[in-house]
This record gives sequence, C-alpha cells and structure tokens, in this order.
Amino acid sequence: MDLTNIKHIKGSEKKRKRIGRGQGSGYGGTSTKGNNGSQSRSGYKRNYGYEGGQMPIYRRIPKFGFKNINRKEFTPVNIDTLQKIADEKKITAINPDILAENGITSKSNLIKILGRGNLKAKLTVEAHSFSKSAIKTIEEKGGKIIKIQS
Repeated sequence: MDLTNIKHIKGSEKKRKRIGRGQGSGYGGTSTKGNNGSQSRSGYKRNYGYEGGQMPIYRRIPKFGFKNINRKEFTPVNIDTLQKIADEKKITAINPDILAENGITSKSNLIKILGRGNLKAKLTVEAHSFSKSAIKTIEEKGGKIIKIQS
C-alpha cells in the first residue's frame, strides 16, 4: 500500500452545488433562490429592523423624552465606602486611583461622592463632584475636599 491507493470513504465527499449553470444542472433558472424579488438579486441586504413590509416595531411604539448628548455620567461613591477603605487600608487620602485599585470604580470613570453613611476618619478626598451633604460631612471631621476637573 502507498499514497496512490488511498481513497476517501464512500459518502464522505459531497459534490459542490454549481448554481446558475443552466437547466440541465438542476440548479439553473432561479439558481435555488425562488422566484423574482429583491432577495433573488445579487447584492441584496436586508435592512435592520425590516419586518417584511409590516410597520416595524421601532415605528409602532411611541417615543417620549430625550437623550442629552452632553450628559456627564458619574459613578456614585458613598461616604460609608470611603470609611471602609480608610479602615482596611489605613490611609488618609482617597483619590480615583485608590478607588480603582479597590474595585469600586475604573480609572476612566467620573466619580461623585455622596453623603450616605458615617465618617470617623479625617480624610482628604479627590473626586470630580461632591454632594452638599458629603462636603458637609467630610469638612465637619476636619477633612479636605479636592475637586478634579472633568
């Protein structure tokens, strides 16, 4: 036995469908694409949301409100979270890098400090925005607020 005697097992090879090569091939005429219409033409591409001529759902459902393209999305971080980090890591300065290291936010997020919870430590907090209650709570404990330009 050598390489010239090797053959494929019967039924393992299928013949390729030769579409559009005349009526005698069995795949001529409409080339397995049914009768006329946009889908039988070459280069056809169905539009996103097309429902066969029926009014598409994105046009049937009423719209309301608006999307503000200038909106700044802040990640909220509460004072009790800052206190927890200060207790665990024994630190007095909190900035976006420290929050990212602890898995609370990512470095690219804008951060807003909110006033929920109690603060025991004197902290220096860097963030992009602060609520009035957060400013009051941090400054009452002798802490310092640094606003980062966003």
